Amino acid sequence: MDKQEILQAIQNLRKDSKKRNFSQTFDLQFKLQQLDLKKQENKVEAFAIMPHPRGKNVKVCALVGGALHNDAKDNCDRAIIEDDFKQIASNKKEVKKLVREYDFFIAQADKMPSVATSFGRFLGPLGKMPNPKAGGIIPPKGSTKVIHDRLQKTVKLSVKAELGVKCPIGKEDMGDELVADNALAVYHALVNALPQHENNIKSSWIKFSMSKPVKIGGSKK
Repeated sequence: MDKQEILQAIQNLRKDSKKRNFSQTFDLQFKLQQLDLKKQENKVEAFAIMPHPRGKNVKVCALVGGALHNDAKDNCDRAIIEDDFKQIASNKKEVKKLVREYDFFIAQADKMPSVATSFGRFLGPLGKMPNPKAGGIIPPKGSTKVIHDRLQKTVKLSVKAELGVKCPIGKEDMGDELVADNALAVYHALVNALPQHENNIKSSWIKFSMSKPVKIGGSKK
C-alpha cells in the first residue's frame, strides 16, 4: 500500500458515496491471510499513532492517586482518585456506563493493583485496561497531558477472533492528504505487528460509516 493508492481510493469513495447530512467516519479495513488464530503467538494487539487527530474527541479517563489527580483533572476528560475506586466499582450501573463512555483509560503506575482489583472485570473483557503499549501507565511524577494528546491520534489494532482489522482514521470533512497520512501510519503499524508482516495482509479497503468499501490497490493472492 502506498499513499497514491490510498488517495485514489479516497477520491473514488467520495465520488461514489451518497452524501449524508453529517460528517461520516473514514474506516480502514484489512483482510488478513496465512494466520492461524488458534495459536496464541499469532494473535495481535498493537496501537497505531497517526500523524493527525481523527476528527473526533477521543475521551480519556484517568485512574490515579493523589500525586496525579490535579494534573489529570486539568488534562483528561475525567479523573478518578483511588479513594473512589471501590465505591464506583460497587455500582454496576455506574461502572458499566463509565466503561462505555470513555475510549481509553490511563492509570498511575503504582495504582495499577487497585485499578485491576476494582475495574479489571469491567475493563478487561472490552480491552480497555490501561495499556503500557499505548503509553497508558504513567509514573506518579509524570504528566497526563502528553498521553492524552497522543491518544487523540491513537487507534487500537486487534487480531484475535477473525482474520480482519477495522479502525477509524478520520472524518469526511478532513482533507484527503490528512486521511491518507493516517491510513498509511495504521498500515505500517499493522504490518510491523503481524508475524509475517506484509504477507499476512490479503487486501485493504476504505469506507465511510454508511457506504460500501472501496479497495485500496490490488489484493494479494
